[in-house]
Amino acid sequence: MKYKIFTILLFFTLIGIHKAFACTNLIVTKGASKDGSIMITYAADSHIRYGAAVFLPAADHEPGDVREVYHYENGKLMGTIPEVAHTFSVVHFINEFQVAVGESTFGGLGALYGQKDAILDYGSLMRIGLQRAKTARELIKVMTDLVAEYGYASGGESFSISDPNEAWIMEMVGRGKYGKGGIWVARRVPDGYVSGHANQARITTFPFQNTNGWNDREQTVYHSPDIISFAKEHGFYKGKDKDFSFADVYNPMTFAGARYCEARVWSFFRKINNNIRENQSITDFVTGKIEHDKKFIDGGANPNGYASNRLPLWVKPDSLLTLQQVMNAMRDHYEDTPMDMRNGTGAGPFECPYRWRPMTFEVDGQKYLNERAIATQQTGYSFVAQSRNWLPAPVGGIIWFGVDDTDGCVYTPFYCGITEIPESYRVGNGSMISWSETSAFWTFNQLTNWGYTRYNLIHPEVEKYQSQLENQFMNEVQVVDKLAEKQYSDNPESAIEYITKYSVYSGNKLVSDWKNFYHFLFMKYMDGNVKATDNGRLKDNGNGRNIPPMPQQPGYGKEWEKMMIQGTGDLLKVPDK
Repeated sequence: MKYKIFTILLFFTLIGIHKAFACTNLIVTKGASKDGSIMITYAADSHIRYGAAVFLPAADHEPGDVREVYHYENGKLMGTIPEVAHTFSVVHFINEFQVAVGESTFGGLGALYGQKDAILDYGSLMRIGLQRAKTARELIKVMTDLVAEYGYASGGESFSISDPNEAWIMEMVGRGKYGKGGIWVARRVPDGYVSGHANQARITTFPFQNTNGWNDREQTVYHSPDIISFAKEHGFYKGKDKDFSFADVYNPMTFAGARYCEARVWSFFRKINNNIRENQSITDFVTGKIEHDKKFIDGGANPNGYASNRLPLWVKPDSLLTLQQVMNAMRDHYEDTPMDMRNGTGAGPFECPYRWRPMTFEVDGQKYLNERAIATQQTGYSFVAQSRNWLPAPVGGIIWFGVDDTDGCVYTPFYCGITEIPESYRVGNGSMISWSETSAFWTFNQLTNWGYTRYNLIHPEVEKYQSQLENQFMNEVQVVDKLAEKQYSDNPESAIEYITKYSVYSGNKLVSDWKNFYHFLFMKYMDGNVKATDNGRLKDNGNGRNIPPMPQQPGYGKEWEKMMIQGTGDLLKVPDK
């Protein structure tokens, strides 16, 4: 019997994923978080990606069953692979055992693209891996074993991989015309540290392992056995083995890699680590001023002339991080840095920290750039996946899920053990080319895009309500955790039903509340005015006829008014009496 994963095919078709070097992942180990949880984040950024959440139920399979594998980006049938006897349930990118995964594409060397007859691309690996792995280490093994057997149909990828006890970063490139499978390396992020990646390979040198001891809890590095010899054999590397750097060999650093990609990781690191914040050499690096000194920042020798002032792979935060801090890190526009996107003519009179694409443009033959921050208008969805080892697995894992721009989303909690997605977030409820009044994606896009028009007036209200709702969810989760944990010890099925009902209710109610909030803000700020409000309601002028008082008219602001008259001569002048 052929086992078809229709849910996955439908998902791929509806969200319209395309290849885009545009995702951001942050990684927080349990020793770096205030509550002892492990967190990974993921922003899925694409101008044609629809924000919806996938649910794959656990299932049993008969001997001989196969699964059809569809390309994660374009929906093409790539081939089939044998099914395993039992697959685990998955809520988007976290499974019932609290194993979570995210990714960002870095591409890498063009010669390693285009593996003939490869079946598995990076997205297929992530979902299939989650259906087959109970730990982060198992997920790494499942993914790399599958690639070795069935080929790798993607370019270079970085993966965040976590479970309730560990967090890993893994990077992989294909073998191109040189063979089947992938070249890869995975490193465990040391407990108490944070890491991240954003479309640029980040694992440089690493301790070479003679064997991958999958059951050895002391082993903190795994890699393909020919990771160095492959590069030497095909002319990608000529130095000594001890100086080999995965990132510098398979994805050499460029201005774009530093400014558009590494700068996003830096925006997180600098908030939580004073040494990064105060290091001018690293600040120079992320603005594109790449140094190639004979020694790295840490004093180590640099015989191959790699980028010497690049960011470290991980840093220790100055203080433990809260869930809200991690959520807010996904909302960064380089505020209070030299690249602060609220500044400059491009921000307009209302200090909007967004720049419409393309990312580069030319003026009089000179190329210029628009900054690429973590928060960006084209995000389809994002999440913070949280794994907590003190709770039963179905209760301990939460994927805090948001749609559209991270700066304007509200992260709502979906427990990893649920059996249903809220209707407002469900695949099939709207698409990038079909409207749905009950869709979370379109509801949030309405308000966010309205907010862009007068950001410094409207967004503070969005941010206040966003914070209120997320704090409410966090408080509710503490109560739900306790009740679900107690129920689980007595009746696991009852606990699963309880967390499912809570997740579904919370998601659907949020969308309804956010729609009402949009209606309120639209009425308040329409036509360039600002109407008076009282306790979240528009005020009447006192006559009881639903007529507001005369609204304020703040205009463009003094600085922008000065810019408006530049070059206009006498055209806009009002003559003196």
